[in-house]
Amino acid sequence: MATTAPPGCRKDLNSRYSRLCDTTEPWGIVLEALAAVGAVTSVAFLLALLILVCRVQDSNRRKMLPTQFLFLLGVLGVFGLTFAFIIRLDGSTGPTRFFLFGVLFSICFSCLLAHALNLTKLVRGKKALSLLVTLGLAVGFSLVQDVIAIEYIILAMNRTNTNVFSELPAVRRNEDFVLLLIYILLLMALTFLVSSFTFCGAFTGWKRHGAHIYLTTLLSGAIWVAWITLLLIPDIDNTWDDTILSSALVANGWVFLLAYVAPEFQLLTKQRNPLDYPVEDALCKPQLMKKSYGVENRAYSQEEITQGLEEIGDALYAPYSTHFQLQNRASQKDFSIPRAHSPYNGYEGRKEGR
Repeated sequence: MATTAPPGCRKDLNSRYSRLCDTTEPWGIVLEALAAVGAVTSVAFLLALLILVCRVQDSNRRKMLPTQFLFLLGVLGVFGLTFAFIIRLDGSTGPTRFFLFGVLFSICFSCLLAHALNLTKLVRGKKALSLLVTLGLAVGFSLVQDVIAIEYIILAMNRTNTNVFSELPAVRRNEDFVLLLIYILLLMALTFLVSSFTFCGAFTGWKRHGAHIYLTTLLSGAIWVAWITLLLIPDIDNTWDDTILSSALVANGWVFLLAYVAPEFQLLTKQRNPLDYPVEDALCKPQLMKKSYGVENRAYSQEEITQGLEEIGDALYAPYSTHFQLQNRASQKDFSIPRAHSPYNGYEGRKEGR
């Protein structure tokens, strides 16, 4: 018996894709559009990151580019996974949902955690992590969720068949889904904690990067608490489960782009600021003027002036003046001006002898 196609869809369209075009369920169309725009924006950021690599002047920001590139790939995957929740649950979308949801978010939060760990060193004036170490930390943190998801899917599918996810009762399926993501919640809490440590340091230029991670994790945590609460409420009809999960994906994807990616791109090509580094790493360190002031300058040392005064008994020392001091010298010659003597002194107006 042929089924009637939903309004807005083709007559020969498979019913599993009906939410993508069904005008009676507009949430599918709205989320589809938001996910598509988010995916295009993520691709644009990926291309821009590749183009701006040569314009990044700060070496420590350049070291974060591979990790941020991996983060953008995770965000792109988050938007793409939204379509797996808009399409109806079956034997193919079930494993995709249970595996990729945790894996993609583990990539995103692992990259944020690696960046936050690097910032905790920079704000305290310590040497930053190398490019490979930062990227290795991000990949290493994310691999834990990969192992957990693979083991769960293998055990679940071997126990029954590929349709186990759609055949499970809705309450049991939602509980398994949340339990599978416990590591992501732990990763999120750790990222939030480490990012708060970036506010404690003398080099304030790096605190803005930490604020981006802090805000991103805070908003993501709020989204996760909301969708987990709604998903586990038994009174809500299970037909809204896909709506809740797909909405959480789209919302969290846009939080990643607006709270972290876009602000980081504004700072990407910023000039290296010597005030963001210890004196040893400053570009304009005054090497030759290190001892040009105070008592350390031997030419103007007060000790030498004092020693000179001891050797010269009658020298007058004037503080804060040059080391060429005025001295009282005993007079050796008479420099007084002699009086003029008139040749008529003693002349009384008469000749001698008269």
